[in-house]
Amino acid sequence: MLTCQRHLFSLPDDVHYLNCAYMSPLLKSVEDAGIAGVRSKRLPYTISSDGFFTDALQVRALFAQLINAPSTENISLLPSVSYGMAIVAKNCNLESGQNIVSVGGEFPSNVYAWKKHLNNNVELRLVVAPEEKNTTHQDIEDADYLDQYSPTRAEIWNDKILEAIDEKTAVVVLCPVHWADGSFFDLEIIGDAARAVGAMFVIDGTQAIGAMPFDVQQIKPDALIAASYKCMMGAYSIGCAYWGDRFANGEPLEETWIGRKGSNDFRNLVHYQNEYRAGMERYNMGEQSNFVLVPMLNAAITQLIEWQPERIQEYCKNLTQPLIQFCNEENFWIEESHWRSEHLFGIRIPDNFPLDTLQQALLQRNIYVSLRGDSIRVSPSVYNTEEDITALIDALKESIGG
Repeated sequence: MLTCQRHLFSLPDDVHYLNCAYMSPLLKSVEDAGIAGVRSKRLPYTISSDGFFTDALQVRALFAQLINAPSTENISLLPSVSYGMAIVAKNCNLESGQNIVSVGGEFPSNVYAWKKHLNNNVELRLVVAPEEKNTTHQDIEDADYLDQYSPTRAEIWNDKILEAIDEKTAVVVLCPVHWADGSFFDLEIIGDAARAVGAMFVIDGTQAIGAMPFDVQQIKPDALIAASYKCMMGAYSIGCAYWGDRFANGEPLEETWIGRKGSNDFRNLVHYQNEYRAGMERYNMGEQSNFVLVPMLNAAITQLIEWQPERIQEYCKNLTQPLIQFCNEENFWIEESHWRSEHLFGIRIPDNFPLDTLQQALLQRNIYVSLRGDSIRVSPSVYNTEEDITALIDALKESIGG
């Protein structure tokens, strides 16, 4: 079982940071890799032409291992999710009358890429979450109660997504878990529905990859895009993408020199090539060799593979059990465990809850979470301790008392 890894970070002891879904703190090893990368530019003659390729190739190989991709050649390096979504949108030939299916309250990067297509009589179907909040059933053990079971909020949401996919659906864009409250989307079932009508299946894995297991050979997305500064614990402005066979002959967003065949031969760069490098390297961002961010991402993914995402989920589950129990006892609402993630979940507050009092209590205790509407988004990771969870419970208790 994974134990607390706080010693590998630089978080102060009196800070209770439960907000990895906002941005992860840097591992000391990742910070050191970035500093070394900055210092390498002091002596540019030490950076060989091979250095433009070797570190980037290693990161692509590590990401392929993390998501069980069939080959490193399926992976490219990107600066952001919006960049990756722009590649997807560029390679979609949407026709009048077709539709794109996603979810309501989706992160903007997964929506704006499709807006320009709407002028061509293409419909964007944003499937909103149901209003109802089911009574939790996760603690019911008596079989006599099984006939009282009603679908959970996230379960109903998944059904509504499936209902929105029809023969006119061209693209389905989803996340493994919703970025605001951790609601789980059954990507295997939804992916099967997308493929059944010939739709492209695209996933933003930013709030999941690194913190929970993900297998592209099982899920079978056409594209998986993930920024690295959250669950992957990398730096801002770099991420990775997986591209399936649908993108084998697609057009990149940029026409870079480094994405062309033979680009590692610096003497012959002016012998211009129309052919791209093998695999999905055509989709690499310009200046993919970033000598600061690439080593940082290398160090981050190396550590994640050592920890193993399934053990991170287990750690977060065990850590947050006292919080989940408290919320269930005090009329807060949390989605059932099998329909949400363990590393990111929303606590929905009761009506007339004194939110201002809670904000003060959080501030006084140095507790960092995100407030999203009527929900408290809690996103722990391996650097969190029992003291962090106790502090949040105490803040909630104080607010109730107030």
